[in-house]
This record gives sequence, C-alpha cells and structure tokens, in this order.
Amino acid sequence: MTFIDTLQSIIPIALFYSAPLILTSLGGVFSERSGVVNIGLEGLMVMGAFVGIVFNLTFAEVFGAVTPWISILVASIVGAIFSLLHAVASVTFRADQVVSGVAINFLALGLGVFLTKQWYGKGQTDMVDQPFYTTDIWLLSDIPIVGPIFFQGVYAVSYVAILLAFVAWYILFKTSFGLRLRSVGEHPMAADTNGINVYLMRYIAVFISGALGGLGGSVFALTIAFNFSQATIVGQGFMSLAAVIFGKWHPLGALGAALFFGFAQTLSVVGSSIPFLADVPSVYLTIAPYLLTILALAGFIGRAEAPKANGQPYIKGSR
Repeated sequence: MTFIDTLQSIIPIALFYSAPLILTSLGGVFSERSGVVNIGLEGLMVMGAFVGIVFNLTFAEVFGAVTPWISILVASIVGAIFSLLHAVASVTFRADQVVSGVAINFLALGLGVFLTKQWYGKGQTDMVDQPFYTTDIWLLSDIPIVGPIFFQGVYAVSYVAILLAFVAWYILFKTSFGLRLRSVGEHPMAADTNGINVYLMRYIAVFISGALGGLGGSVFALTIAFNFSQATIVGQGFMSLAAVIFGKWHPLGALGAALFFGFAQTLSVVGSSIPFLADVPSVYLTIAPYLLTILALAGFIGRAEAPKANGQPYIKGSR
C-alpha cells in the first residue's frame, strides 16, 4: 500500500467520524462561552440520535431521498428544545451546572430507551432505509491526488460540519451578538451594567448548544450506527466536551480537536490494513480515542483556561 493509498483509506473515514464531534463540540463552545458548563452534550447527542432515527423510519416513504436531511433538521430542533431543561435549571434556578448536565445525560438515555421499547417492542429500533450515503463532491473529486483523498467517497455532512465551524467562528468573534455572548461568559455583571440581558444570552447559547448537539447525534446515527439503542452514543458527547477543552473554547480549535479525535477513532477501524499499525493489538487502537479524551479533560495536553465566569450562576445585583 502506497502512502497515497493509505491516506485515501484513512481520511474519508476520519472525516465522517469527526463530523458528529465537530457539530457537538461547537455547541459546547457556544454554551461554555456564555458561562454555562454543558456536561450534557452526551445526552443531547443521544436525543438527536433517537429523534433522527425514529423520524427517518417513520417518514422514509414520504420524503424519499431527502429524508436524512429532514431527519437531522428535526433532531436539531428537538435537541434545542430538550436543552432548555438544562438552561432552566442552570440559569433560572441556578442549580449546579455539572449536576444538571449529568441529569440531562441520564434523562435522554432513559427516555430514548423507554420509548424505543414502547414503540418497537425491543431494545433497539429497526435499521433505517434512508441513511446518508457516501458521494463524490462534484468537480473537486476530479482534482489529481487531492480529489481522491478528500472528496471521493465522503459524506456531504462532513463538509457541512467543517463549514459550520467557520460560521461559528465568525458569529462569535466578528458579530455584536458574539461579543455580547462572550462578555456574559467573562464578566456577566459588567455585561449587565452595559444593558446586556445575561439570562437571555445564556438561554440562547444553551439553545444553540442543544441544536448542534442534536444535529451531531443524528448525523452519527445516520452515517455510522443506522439505528438507535442504548449503545448508539457511547462516549461521543464526552469526546466532544474534550474537543471543546482541547480546542481552548474556540470554534476552530474545537474543529481541529474533533478532527484529531475522529482520526484516532479511524485507526481502530482501518488500523489492521495499515502496514506500520498491523502488528499493534486492536484493543490499543480501540481505546486510543478514549485515552486521548481523558488526557484532554485532565488538562495534560496544553494548558486551557475556560471563560472566567464559566460554571458560575449569575445573580443580578450581586458582586
């Protein structure tokens, strides 16, 4: 296998493993930039995966080939609404944000598994008939060398996720909305003094986080899993949280970290076909993404400083 062949076998897979992580980590960036810690990214992905699969199974005959696109849109909306539970607990009632996020994780999984058993009579749904399929990107796939590596046999949603990372960067750092959102995560009292509604901005940020988390979960389900069960989303949300931290709460940093984690997951899939990894026991390649997640969360990979007011409930009028 030549070097080009190796890249061609790794990069398309790495891109579609990265896409759900990119989307969900962007949601985490929005939430935490506003000062709300979102441990519930895993639960938001679970809810997105559940809704995406159920909608796809229910309406595949109605919408045909566009079903997966509509499915992820619906999953995004439901994820955004579901995330308001975290916003109400964390922002309005000033509950411990970590505890609230953990509750979101348990609630989403319990609700998804319960409804799956009620509706399908078993612990998992049927396999979807209208998932996302790989495709060649028009025109770009014909570019010599680069085309076959990056633009042949890929999922369009992978490039949508990458594009959204740049959109998120622009919104956060080039718009007045982004400035207000970042200000409530750094110094909410000063933002309040300048007429910014801290509570509203944090609600909006968590809402966006839920939308992107639901989107990430549904993309994972419709490109990788193809059905929903309690094991569909296992650790992907925590990897996304690690990407937020590893990326230093910056959309493009989260993009890079998510691509890195996606690459690590890819090695467990194609490692046996790569000459210099063929002799590495598969169990080591399987645990590599999770080991890297632990290292990132523990702060061993570079020093990461969160927004100053991250995790701190705001009480109007307090110092």
